Amino acid sequence: MGLASLLLLLTIASYAALCAARPFGPCRKCRGTGQTDTRKGAETCRRCHGTRYRIRVGRRIHNHAERIHTAGSRPGPTRD
Repeated sequence: MGLASLLLLLTIASYAALCAARPFGPCRKCRGTGQTDTRKGAETCRRCHGTRYRIRVGRRIHNHAERIHTAGSRPGPTRD
């Protein structure tokens, strides 16, 4: 049980480090090429818009949590 917990924490920590170091990963739809094959031929990927990269899920969660924290810690308007 302890080994499994340690392995899980190590996996989460390594993924968090990956998201901090490289927030963008290759697009899964076009496999990082920027184009998808259709019946008409190759078209620009709709998910990544041809940039070949998308933001990782872990980084998206981090950005969302940071926005919530920033919005909650802003000083409110003062009444005189």
